[in-house]
Amino acid sequence: MKRLLIFDLDGTLLNTIADLAQSTNHALEKNGFPRHETDEYRFFVGNGINKLFERALPPEARTEENIRRIRTDFLPHYDEHNADYSRPYPGIPQLLRTLQDKGIRLAVASNKYHAATSKLIRRFFPDIRFTAVFGQRENVPTKPDPHVVHDILSLAHTERPDVLYVGDSGVDMQTARNAGVDAAGVTWGFRPRTELEAFHPRYIVDRPEEILPLALEGEEAL
Repeated sequence: MKRLLIFDLDGTLLNTIADLAQSTNHALEKNGFPRHETDEYRFFVGNGINKLFERALPPEARTEENIRRIRTDFLPHYDEHNADYSRPYPGIPQLLRTLQDKGIRLAVASNKYHAATSKLIRRFFPDIRFTAVFGQRENVPTKPDPHVVHDILSLAHTERPDVLYVGDSGVDMQTARNAGVDAAGVTWGFRPRTELEAFHPRYIVDRPEEILPLALEGEEAL
């Protein structure tokens, strides 16, 4: 039985792509740059918002100054509109409640900036007692650097063999590998199954309910 499950946020717990696209397009348009279709953002996100803005800008405009300009206009818009369309994936709230009821600790490790990560978790999962919720923090490297996982393990007093890391992208699979913990790739998120398969995680699952028996190894799942 796993004692701790660490979840990515965007594309794993929540479908946030429409709100991320809307706010980035708002900032791009305000600064005279072309917008993108929402579906394109599935491949822009995953490495923090500065990398999102770099990918969304035209190649010839990917300067530090332009990234700062987009960030300045993105943040207030996203802070106000980050839950307009974002919702938990079907089955996720039930999964988290069941894991919590079984005494398994839960945590979140996201490359979304920390304030928005915390706000969305409080809004959509108010009844879940997370051991830790970490977004992108100043002076802390983003995933796939394993720093965030190490911080969570220290808080949870949990050893690596007792941890399962759950995410939807290659970045997540690399993070788990770099941290020395088992990974479960989920196929309902932003990236294709082939991206997950390229990193050979221990598990790949297609539905949230498939995570429960992985967490309850050696015990009977409900």
